[in-house]
Amino acid sequence: MKIAVASDDGVNIAQHFGRTRGLLIFTVTNNEISDRSYIENNFTGHAQGHHHDHDHGHGHQHQHSHSNILDALQECEVVISRGMGRRLLDDFESAGKQVFVTWTENAENAVKQFIEGNLQHDPEKSCLH
Repeated sequence: MKIAVASDDGVNIAQHFGRTRGLLIFTVTNNEISDRSYIENNFTGHAQGHHHDHDHGHGHQHQHSHSNILDALQECEVVISRGMGRRLLDDFESAGKQVFVTWTENAENAVKQFIEGNLQHDPEKSCLH
């Protein structure tokens, strides 16, 4: 199983998925972390400082930006962040991914909590932009 965790520094969970500098990708085998890697976020314009003229919720370009994220994380079954837009959360869930918007700060601790079945999801931390 692969788990994507939004992270700016490769250690802690980013405050907002769409603006994260990168993602930690954890591989879990037999209920243990067996591998981890860090990839730069080159699939959302938010993280790169680009400003788009699209409607954050209904525009064609917005759908395209989410399809880039979904494509980049197609092997991941779980996505963890400390915040994300409600539309992206819905798109992840529609793609069959388990999404956790959490108060936990450390990425590895969050993955361990997930493995143990103790990671808390707070959908109210999603923003409606």
